[in-house]
Parts: sequence; C-alpha cells; structure tokens
Amino acid sequence: MRRETLHDRVYAELRRSLIHGVFVSGQMLRIQDLAEKLNTSTMPVREALARLISEQALEALPNRTVRVPVITREKLDDLARARVLIEGEVTARAMAHLNEADFVRLRHLTRQCEAAFTERNENNIRHATELNHAFHDHIYRAAASPVLQPMIESLWLQSGPYVHAAAFLHDETNDPAGTHHHWELITALEKRDATGAIAALTRDITRAFSLLRNKLDADEADARARHHG
Repeated sequence: MRRETLHDRVYAELRRSLIHGVFVSGQMLRIQDLAEKLNTSTMPVREALARLISEQALEALPNRTVRVPVITREKLDDLARARVLIEGEVTARAMAHLNEADFVRLRHLTRQCEAAFTERNENNIRHATELNHAFHDHIYRAAASPVLQPMIESLWLQSGPYVHAAAFLHDETNDPAGTHHHWELITALEKRDATGAIAALTRDITRAFSLLRNKLDADEADARARHHG
C-alpha cells in the first residue's frame, strides 16, 4: 500500500468512526491504541488526528492528548443552526432529482432503523446511527452539490458523537425509534413540497439536539441540588 493510500485509509476510518458515534463525546484518543486497532504505524494516525483537529472534529489538549469535544450548550446550538440552514438548502435542491427508486431506498433505510431500535444496546444504537446517516446522505447526494456536500460532511463529522449520545435519550412512549420525522420527510419529498420537507428535516435535526440540551439542563439542576443539599 502506498503511503498516501494508507494515510487516506486511516483518516477515512477515523472519520467514519466519528460520524457513526464509535467515539463518544469527551473520549480521550491515544495514538498507540488507534494504531494497534487499525493495524498500522503511529505516523498515519498522528496525521489523521491532526487533520481532524483542523476540521474541529477533535480537540488537542495542553498535555498533547487528543479528545472528542465534550458536549456544550453553545456547540449544540451552533451545530443545530448550521445543519438546519445548509441541510435544508440541499434537501430542497435534491427534491427534483429523487425518483421512485430513491424513495424505495429511503423507506427501506427507515424501516431498518426502526428495527435496529427494537433492542436498545450499544451495537444496535450504533447501527441505527449508521442507518440514519445513510438515509440523509442518500438525499443530500441527489443534490449533486460539490460545494455544499463537503460542508454537510464536516457538520456530520462534528455532530456524530452528539447524535449517538442523543440516540440513548429518545422518548420511548412517543417515538421508540426516533424515525417519525423521516417518514414525514419522505412524504414531503414525494409530494415535491419543499417547505414541508425542510420543516420535517428541521424537526428531525433539532429533536436530537433538544434531547441533549434537556439532558444538560437536568444534569445541571441535579448538580445544583446536590450542592445545596
């Protein structure tokens, strides 16, 4: 394997792991551990981590360790706004290019996502996260925008650990699989209803971020109660 190909492979694998929630918010990443897991030397891992730090998907700490960024309310709000803005635009552009085969694929991915949530464990949650990404990615690629697509991928790269964390916080009573917004989005896209599609997408994106924001609020309230108790 040529050096360039090896470095690209390592970068792509770490990138995929972030998008799909393999690495969780706040997790420390050791170069040696990653090199052993990926069956490679430390150099391509070190370079891949540097690229991911520059893309704000990871952060370098003063002691030369690398960490998946911790969840903060400010970052949640910023990512949610950016994703709604850019992904909404791309969804509207994609609509005219989607055909019946695409809708069959989107319905299939949504049903698979629902099935993955039948048993709530780490493997199933991760699989559901991958299916959720595949669902949205299928729509966005239909827009064929070489400018906006990398922006979306960057946002998903930064959002991956957050989306994965939110998957454990669903309202089991109202939506065990967290997919009802996917069905709404498919319906709007089939009707060529751009306003409805963007609204469904916005609800889908903000749902995950709202779950995490509520969890932060609850944790802070508990901390205050313990402090004063």
